Amino acid sequence: MASFSKKITKTDTEKRLSMPMKFLESLPPFQGGHAVEFQAKDENAEVWTFQCSTRKKGRYKKPVLSKGWLAFASRKKLKVGDRIEFYRARNQTTDESPFYGVRVEREIKLLGSRIGYSPLLSAIKPFSDFISHESRLPCFRPVQTPDPPSPFSF
Repeated sequence: MASFSKKITKTDTEKRLSMPMKFLESLPPFQGGHAVEFQAKDENAEVWTFQCSTRKKGRYKKPVLSKGWLAFASRKKLKVGDRIEFYRARNQTTDESPFYGVRVEREIKLLGSRIGYSPLLSAIKPFSDFISHESRLPCFRPVQTPDPPSPFSF
C-alpha cells in the first residue's frame, strides 16, 4: 500500500511536516475541504491523530501535517536528520480495514558521518516486561559460547 519516508528537516521539527503529493491518494477523502484528519499507530501501538491540510488556493496543493504533528515530534524527540515513515497497511490476521502506521528511525553518526538509521529505542518494551513474563529480549540474542577449558583439568 502507499507509503512515504523522508529525512526530518528543521521546519519539520519546529512547525509542520511537509508530505509528498502522492501520499494524498492514500488518505481518507477530503470531502471538498482542504483538511482531513487520520489516525496512525506508532511502533508501540500508540494511536496518534494528525491533520493533513493543503493550500486553499493556488496550483500546487503542498500537503502538510499540522495538527498533532508537533506533539508527536516533541514526544519522539525528533531531530534534524532522523527519518520518518508513514504507511498504509492491512492487518492480514484479522482482515481489519486498512490502517495507517508511523515509524521513526534515528540517524546514527560515527565521527560526524551518517552511517545509517536505527529504530527508536522506545519501540523496545521496558526490561521489566520481559522479567515478569520470563521471556527473552526480542532484539538481543545471547551468544552461546562453550566454557573455556579449565587450567586444572588433565
